Amino acid sequence: MYDYMKALQKRFDRQPHPELDAQVDRVQAELRRDMDAAGRKKLLRLLDAQNALLAESTLMSFTAGFKLAWGMAKELEADGLYSFELIMYNKLRKLKKA
Repeated sequence: MYDYMKALQKRFDRQPHPELDAQVDRVQAELRRDMDAAGRKKLLRLLDAQNALLAESTLMSFTAGFKLAWGMAKELEADGLYSFELIMYNKLRKLKKA
């Protein structure tokens, strides 16, 4: 199910962030210029770990939202599916009887 949820998230979560991407590029260029190689390696390991945590929490959030929506749909289905046509039909039938 994990792979399925990842695929769903990739399909539906398509939000571009051009401003943030540009900011990351600028900061990355500054770090290349100002830090030594050992400091950059440590920082990159830290950022890789942070990105992995972010990706995992994003997927967990997406999965939780999906499960919530699925549960709501099942509850609504148990109560009977909503049908505008059926409601209008019943209203018209009541009006004809009156």
